[in-house]
Amino acid sequence: MAQTVDSLAVDAVAERIREVERARLRALVAADVAAASELHASDFQLITPMGAVLSRDDYLGAIATGHIDYAAWEPGSIDVRVHGNAAVIRYQAELEVVFGGRPVPRATYWHTDTYECVDGKWQAVWSQATEVR
Repeated sequence: MAQTVDSLAVDAVAERIREVERARLRALVAADVAAASELHASDFQLITPMGAVLSRDDYLGAIATGHIDYAAWEPGSIDVRVHGNAAVIRYQAELEVVFGGRPVPRATYWHTDTYECVDGKWQAVWSQATEVR
């Protein structure tokens, strides 16, 4: 069955969001807070695997100070659901992180993130990570 023009457009948007997510992860691993700031909405919130809620400023501040230091963040296939100017992504990733000076052993996590497109720019709005056990 041939794809319609609309489904091709949605596929292109989904691929763009995958690119943005990969760029966001690279910025976080590199502790490039300036680049990461551009990829997180001002009202971004993260729910950590331990259930803590971090604002964008709290999260990126912790990365800037080294309180959160990602040694590796390797995503698998990223599933994307696009709904107009919003999208939800879900994927598993291997993470290795130093948190508060303590190394956290490499583990697999599920990630669910919501994105919104404002002024033509896709940004992460909400993020939640859950360890796979």
